[in-house]
Amino acid sequence: MTVRLLILAIFANAAAAWAAPNIEEPSVNPVIDRGYRQMYDLNFDEAHKTFAQWERDHPADPLGPVSNAAAFLFAEFDRLNILHSEFFVDNSIFHRRPKVTPDAAVRQAFDQELDKSAGLSDKILLQTPDDPDALFAKILTLGLRADYEALIERRDFDALKVIKSSRATAEKLLMIQPNYYDAYLAIGVENYLFSLKPAPMRWILQAGGAQTDHDRGVEDLRLTAEKGGYLNPYARLLLAVAALRDKDVPKARDLLSALTREFPHNRLYAQELAQLR
Repeated sequence: MTVRLLILAIFANAAAAWAAPNIEEPSVNPVIDRGYRQMYDLNFDEAHKTFAQWERDHPADPLGPVSNAAAFLFAEFDRLNILHSEFFVDNSIFHRRPKVTPDAAVRQAFDQELDKSAGLSDKILLQTPDDPDALFAKILTLGLRADYEALIERRDFDALKVIKSSRATAEKLLMIQPNYYDAYLAIGVENYLFSLKPAPMRWILQAGGAQTDHDRGVEDLRLTAEKGGYLNPYARLLLAVAALRDKDVPKARDLLSALTREFPHNRLYAQELAQLR
């Protein structure tokens, strides 16, 4: 190879390396992962202890407080019996679901943790706009806010705006790191949930920039369910609900059976599975 060709090859390789997205998969933090698994097994007290300890040891990490906020939210979901599949499989039941009374102290703690995480994420992103972990913490913050607004406060239109922001942030993260599989959940949730709306509502949502692709939604949920880290069990639960809506009982049974074995203290999984037998 001539010197000129060698120099060109070096510049070409350097340019490709600069342009290529980060294809390394994000590492799963074993402490944070333990907290999530405690949360999915409905052991909320231990989950709070795990996340709080991480916050004390790593005060600049936004993943600690947003994960603790997730534990507050899922504890409220459990207390208020919100995540039962009947509310999501049958639209008429969902719209007629009874109003719930949230715990004011839990709401305050939830908001404080989300605000803390958002502040830490913004501080990191101000210095490093493409920081994957800070972007992921921001996705979680937006997603949890949307869940609270939609499922507890029943402020659906406010939640729609937050869901779109969460999806847009997830798309930015995945442009940087396509193998950040937990981020696909935000895109999958928007596409799948909005695809269930009546056609006129879908047109309005699309005009406002929302995504309503049913098949893409299911595929993105599947990516998180198969390859995700912290959000893997939640994605599998959503896939089970999607399977029930599609009358695919065997698939729903397989997903719920695996979740029941993995999280034996989560009575929700067991109750949902028992209804399919």
